[in-house]
Parts: sequence; C-alpha cells; structure tokens
Amino acid sequence: MCGRYVMSKAASDLLSHFEAKEIEGSPPGPSWNVAPTQNVPIVAERLDEGVIDRRLLIARWGLVPSWSKDTKIGSKMINARSETILEKPSFRSAAVKRRGILPAEGYYEWQKTEDGKKIPNYLFSEKEPLLGFAGLYEFWPDPELPEDDPERWLLTCTVLTTVTQDALGHVHERSPVIIPQDRFAEWLDPDLTDKADIQHLLASLPEPSLTPRIVSSRVNSVRNNGPELIEPAE
Repeated sequence: MCGRYVMSKAASDLLSHFEAKEIEGSPPGPSWNVAPTQNVPIVAERLDEGVIDRRLLIARWGLVPSWSKDTKIGSKMINARSETILEKPSFRSAAVKRRGILPAEGYYEWQKTEDGKKIPNYLFSEKEPLLGFAGLYEFWPDPELPEDDPERWLLTCTVLTTVTQDALGHVHERSPVIIPQDRFAEWLDPDLTDKADIQHLLASLPEPSLTPRIVSSRVNSVRNNGPELIEPAE
C-alpha cells in the first residue's frame, strides 16, 4: 500500500516536470511526511473550451465517491487496487473519466519482522528526482452548501497499488503503481475510456527500479516532518 510519502518540491518544479500549464488552488507546503486526508498536488488533463489542458490541481488524499453521503469514507480510500478499479463502484467511474498522477519523491513502507516489529523504509529512485503515482480523483458535492457556492465541490484522490513483483517484495507485498515519464500522456489522456484499454495500459507498465533505505522511527508520527526523516537510520 501507500500510506505516507514525500513531496517537498516547489510547484514550479512540478509544472515543469509534468509539463502542466497552471495551478488550480493553493499548493501545500513542502512535506517529508505526507499523510492521508492532507491536501496534495495532482496532475490531470481536462477539457477546457475544446482544448485539453494539463493542470496541477490540489486535492484531499482519500477519495470520496460523488454518491457518498458524507466525507468520512475518504480516510479508508487512500489506496485503490489497480486490479479491481474498473469493477468497484467507488472507483470505476473515476478510472474511466478522472485519472491523475500524484507527484512524489519517494514513499514510506513498514517492513514486518518475525518478532512483530515494523521497520520503516523509505523507497526512492536513484535516477529520477520525481515519481508519478497513478491516481484517480473525484468531485464530491457538499449537500449542505448551495449549488453556486464555490466551496461546494470537494476534490479528493487516491493512489493505485499493485502486487510488488521484484526484490522489494520483502518490504511490503503491495506498492504504488508508478507511471514512467514517457507514459504520462497515455495515462492522463481523457480520450482513453475503454475499460480493456485502461487495463491493458496498467498491465503494460514496467516495474520501477526503487531503492529501499531503513529510516528513523520518527516517521511513524505524522507530527514529525523535515528532510531528516528520509536520512538513513543510525
């Protein structure tokens, strides 16, 4: 799964790396301990007056389906299994119409030991300064606000996960789906709506090459933040 990650780059760096046109909303500050229900940047392509624009949106991490009665469900929807997104009622609409990419520099995973302890690992790429997590996003209408209220629509998102195939399986059995930079356009393409084609795209993604690093247990608390969290444990 993906329950915490690092996103400390400036919005200008994200616009450049993901070739996005502009930012909608107020980007959150740098974080070395991004946690569920916090606001995060996501990259999406949207049709605007007949032209497809790639933009950086600000969404709350934890997807709330449009039909949900309230937002509580979001805390349980931080991840979506890529194998079933086209079947599950919570994700299937977004999988066809609202695919996005969550920028990240790396993520944390807790490795279980035989004696029941959990060792935090930071997983990152030694070649790529930024990773692109495959994600979905959704708009939820707050029934308590009038239709013309600009605050009525809550934007939320989730990170897709898959079975970990390579040597990193010893850290955790599932990992985020990572979109290579040369395939951003494929994943974001709003014209890609055929379920079989979407599943084929997911199945064809290469296994990412990531490095695990054991880090301090300070990362266990969301109250702790700072670049020291990704440094090797003493």
